[in-house]
Amino acid sequence: MINSMIIVLVSTRQQLYSPMYFFLQQLSCIEIVFLTLIIPNMLRVIWLEGATISITGCIAQTYIYCVTGCTECHLLAVMSYDRYLAICHPLRYTTIMNIKLQQFLVIYCWAFGFLLTQITLNFLCQLQFCGPNVIDHFFCDSMPFIELTCSYAHALQLLFFILSVPIIVIPFILIFFSYICVFITILGISSTTGRKKTFSTCSSHLTVVTVFYGTLMTIYLVPASGRSLTVNKCISLLYIVLTPLFNPFIYSLRSKEMKAIIGNLLKTKDYSKNST
Repeated sequence: MINSMIIVLVSTRQQLYSPMYFFLQQLSCIEIVFLTLIIPNMLRVIWLEGATISITGCIAQTYIYCVTGCTECHLLAVMSYDRYLAICHPLRYTTIMNIKLQQFLVIYCWAFGFLLTQITLNFLCQLQFCGPNVIDHFFCDSMPFIELTCSYAHALQLLFFILSVPIIVIPFILIFFSYICVFITILGISSTTGRKKTFSTCSSHLTVVTVFYGTLMTIYLVPASGRSLTVNKCISLLYIVLTPLFNPFIYSLRSKEMKAIIGNLLKTKDYSKNST
């Protein structure tokens, strides 16, 4: 609901016509897809203490999950670049980050997610399963799904690991160096008030990146040996379900413009109730 509200507010409120909120709107779209894809199936699995899904349905869920995950990784990198320009090059910010560049970066994020994940889809559609086909997870994650196959599973696992470099590692490196430049610029500000005010403009994004990438890299890049399936599921729950639920609150509570608009909406709603 909060993600939907952010999409509507950014589209209709002139105060939110800025690159940061444009990218936040796209992030909200991704998180709506995440929640719609995972939560209904997760609740069904919990309620029924297990559920069935067709191979085709499982492949489709894995594909959409990979597309949105890849898109979000690159969108977070784009948002860090936006913060880098705003803080390190404020005089050139509006010239560089114009509407054409914003649209190009968003199209790039979605196109890259679909095209790169298409490689894995081609391999997934050729898998053969010998049974028993039981996934100890609350959704069709790529790694648990691949472990069920009896055809070139190791090759596909290696492919996923290689693809994690352009999907996870390279965006993370770009984010890391962007914030190195941001922190150097912030430390160069003479006044404490100025440093705090400047840091507050990127603190929301930094919080989201830390939680998202911390859990994502633990699942897909850190060796799983020694971790139980329960731990893996808890970590997955954190970045797949809880992070999309909490991200809108993180951005809303740390944004003066968003808080002001939401506050005015609540006041208007209360006034209309009292009037009736």
